[in-house]
Amino acid sequence: MENRDKLMKEIGENEMAFPLTFKEWEDVAKEKMITGGYQYVSKGAGSEETAKRNRTALEKWSIIPRMLNDVSTVDVTTELLGNKYASPFLLSPIGMQKLAHTNGEIATAQACKKFMVPFILSTVSSCSIEEVAEVSNGPKWFQLYWSHENPEVSYSMIHRAEKAGYEAIVVTVDTVMAGWREGDMKAGFSPLSLGYGSGNYKTDPVFMASLKDKEEQSIIEEILTHIQHPQLTWDAIAEIKKRTTLPIILKGILHKEDALLAVKYGVDGIIVSNHGGRQLDGVIASIDALAEIKEVIDKQIPILFDSGVRRGVDAVKALAIGADAVCIGRPYLYGLAAHGKVGVEKVIERFIQETEVTLGLAGIARLAEIERLGMKREK
Repeated sequence: MENRDKLMKEIGENEMAFPLTFKEWEDVAKEKMITGGYQYVSKGAGSEETAKRNRTALEKWSIIPRMLNDVSTVDVTTELLGNKYASPFLLSPIGMQKLAHTNGEIATAQACKKFMVPFILSTVSSCSIEEVAEVSNGPKWFQLYWSHENPEVSYSMIHRAEKAGYEAIVVTVDTVMAGWREGDMKAGFSPLSLGYGSGNYKTDPVFMASLKDKEEQSIIEEILTHIQHPQLTWDAIAEIKKRTTLPIILKGILHKEDALLAVKYGVDGIIVSNHGGRQLDGVIASIDALAEIKEVIDKQIPILFDSGVRRGVDAVKALAIGADAVCIGRPYLYGLAAHGKVGVEKVIERFIQETEVTLGLAGIARLAEIERLGMKREK
């Protein structure tokens, strides 16, 4: 309890120096991000029905706490894919982070190292696989956008991630084409077309060797052809499995039958995610999909959760419902935009602190015992 009181005192002392709530972080980020950048990051697809549903659904889930347990010390350590981490958090793959800050993914990776939180680096990052590895020896995973145009480019990036010490490959399966993002259409803003997501492509030997014209505009145009992959199927996942010894995680699973297929194809884990409402509008909230998928998976493979997480209590709800770990998305990017590396550190720190407080008040001293909590969903 003394440690927790100290943490709360530190939060109070720093409250004036840094934003505290998600909305406050977002407001600062909006002021600092480049023209069009904030719009691109903050908005969802279509009428943003999915993005809104992620939040309303999380709010409908309620914790039923347990009492009279010794919670003087709260242990949030987590085991995942054979590794032990200090907390149950990862940072979701968000591409083109130089939209938020000049140091981009390098700053984010350095912040993750402080808390030994895995950073999932996007295929369309502003900084390359190797650049990020050079500045941080903290845990790192690599997110892959499958290239049907030239699968050898995908295998090359996987090999580079292996060589650079990344711990897992996260294959995003819900972006076979761009979502219907009306905000970007109206603004005419495409950060990929502006070169913000070229870090891994410009440094990839297979990709660069495939180009006849190596001028900047030609490189960007070729990248755009690699991002769209409507031909992605389970056969490609099986082939990726053959090409690496790293664990394969599928990000974007919402249907319980797809979760079972992931097990059938030997996938090592899944991330239940609707891409933060940025891809397909009108779909189930990630937290509701998690409840259904947890029942059919029954601990056969790890389940991670993504989409709509704004604070520690959201993470506790997801963990109690069945997630083995939780991915943080927009909050850390707003932290990056607001205060660079230190901003990301502060966002991670407060997520961990609020999670510890929430678990303690709910009567759970060890995260491994979270199934003792009761959970109820309101209609």
